[in-house]
Amino acid sequence: MTQLLLASQSSGRAAMLRAAGLDFETTAAHVDEEALTASLLASGQTPRNIADALAEAKAVKISSRLPGVTVIGADSTLALDDGAMLTKPESPEDAADHLRSMAGARHRLFSAAVAARDGTPVWRAIGEAKLWMRPLSDAFIADYVAREWDSIRWTVGCYEIEGAGVQLFDRVEGDPWTIIGMPMLPLLAWLRATGLAPS
Repeated sequence: MTQLLLASQSSGRAAMLRAAGLDFETTAAHVDEEALTASLLASGQTPRNIADALAEAKAVKISSRLPGVTVIGADSTLALDDGAMLTKPESPEDAADHLRSMAGARHRLFSAAVAARDGTPVWRAIGEAKLWMRPLSDAFIADYVAREWDSIRWTVGCYEIEGAGVQLFDRVEGDPWTIIGMPMLPLLAWLRATGLAPS
């Protein structure tokens, strides 16, 4: 068993770690994200704190079963400027609705990473990006969702900015890694400090 495990099935997050030259394995955490998010929203938690809590839940769940292994949990949440929070789309129609609600406006994306060992969180970071989506016609949205559904169905915001999703935006503020799904620079700094990445 490797010393480092990513508790995520996100291809974007795994690609970032691979590109950085890290030796790691991946596994699904099987956390009920929908129920946990609903509970956190009901208790008045912010999208930023919800991203952190979801990442922690994944890392803690897997690390509690794998003694001595450092497990990285990650999650992202999206908040519209009116305070509403969007989750992953449940259907193509849901994705189209999400895109219509973001088109022509700004939203904020929070990406959290939490490291846990032996069921206990030992490190965390949260990145924030601001994104301005350009106005989108209904025809563009319909075509985009039809072409990209297989990949965007797993993403909050219905876009992979490293792919065709880049066409949705006029402007972004924030590092690209946060937008793809993890605050990579703080994570890499911590992994180097703990000997889990080359220094």
